[in-house]
Amino acid sequence: MRIIPVIDLLGGQAVHAVKGERKNYRPIKSVLCDKPDPVAIAVAFRDKLGLKEIYIADLDAIQSNGGDIHRKTIETLAGREKIDILLDAAVSDVESARSWLNLGVHKIVIGSETLDEWDAIESFPAKIAADRLAFSLDMRAGRILSRCPALAALSAMEALERLHATGWRELILLDLQRVGSETGADAPLAARVRKAFPDLALLIGGGIANPEELADLRDQGIAGALIATALHRGNIGLEHLSA
Repeated sequence: MRIIPVIDLLGGQAVHAVKGERKNYRPIKSVLCDKPDPVAIAVAFRDKLGLKEIYIADLDAIQSNGGDIHRKTIETLAGREKIDILLDAAVSDVESARSWLNLGVHKIVIGSETLDEWDAIESFPAKIAADRLAFSLDMRAGRILSRCPALAALSAMEALERLHATGWRELILLDLQRVGSETGADAPLAARVRKAFPDLALLIGGGIANPEELADLRDQGIAGALIATALHRGNIGLEHLSA
């Protein structure tokens, strides 16, 4: 199972995301790094924990529906530091996705929260290789978050069925209500998705708290886990990841 640390970018700093309440996000405090500098934190994930694949959420872009104020930081991580970046920067069109990929980003994450139209969902897998894309089904307490009314009206399983049929092959289940809470991921939903769509690479994020939970998700066949708080607090460390 892939362990993918998360860096939430806001105003040039890495911030601690808690339950999707972005007005309350504050600079991260971590046992891995003594400052909220995103490059320093990414390097600490790589050098101290052996984690080279990192999910970056550009919250400035997400909240303003696009933008690239963190472009230099992301370029540094993808280029000089050789980090495999999964980037959610509110990308909503193929041209923007290609621009980030050409910069060196490993995969573009298309988040349901910032999509306006269903047509965009269908256009990405038709024009960009599946292994350079991931779709994030952004939820709050199990309900889909999206500016696209057709998507927001669906249940998670209905949305995943349509995404699967459209050609998406890597899906992220992200419940913002759980993010930063260490209350545990939505394992029952993950289990239902794994059973219904065994060929999907399924990543899960939000609330993962300890090594035992990681082991349970691995045993379910989950392809990857997005983690931040438990890594910064040292609840999941190198000894657990090595095991």
